[in-house]
Amino acid sequence: MDNGNFLVDYFSQYITLSKEEAQLIKSEDIIREYEKNDFLLKEGQVAKVCFLVLKGCVKRYYLEDGEEKIMEFYTENDPIAPVSYTTQEPSKYYLSCVEPCIISTGTEERTQQFLQKFPRFVPIFVKIGDAISAKKQVFLDDFKNLTPEIRYQKLLETRPDLVNRVPQYMIASYLGIQPESLSRIRKRIWANKQKT
Repeated sequence: MDNGNFLVDYFSQYITLSKEEAQLIKSEDIIREYEKNDFLLKEGQVAKVCFLVLKGCVKRYYLEDGEEKIMEFYTENDPIAPVSYTTQEPSKYYLSCVEPCIISTGTEERTQQFLQKFPRFVPIFVKIGDAISAKKQVFLDDFKNLTPEIRYQKLLETRPDLVNRVPQYMIASYLGIQPESLSRIRKRIWANKQKT
């Protein structure tokens, strides 16, 4: 599949594209391929672009005493707007690929140019921005108020693909627990399912 088609498919979820628009989107040189473990952003770097995951999985994490603390996973159709991009200050975290990825990159300037070319895309970009904000809020609320076990159950309900495609030690880090604790939680959930 031509990588440009991934971006066309993404926009097609929101809007019916004309052939001309689809062609123009494909001709924009904003799609990059990354290997597993490649970095999109390192701690200390200033982010020059924002990202949209078209295929693959990216993790956001920081290091504490040499140990990864995973803050978020981004998969297909997830936008990533690094804080460093907005503040233009060095990033406090890393973004790296958990799998091989196809990612669209963009800047404020390029987005404005794009929207001048395609004004009917403005509502889509507003929707994307709202989705980023809502996702952040839900994550923060859940993290503060729920136990790791309930957070894991929510993850199973809302993002079952993630649980299957990301190594368990990364899921444990994301939940803020040790892999052994996650093993115990999974056993308990499995045992409870067997009873019902």
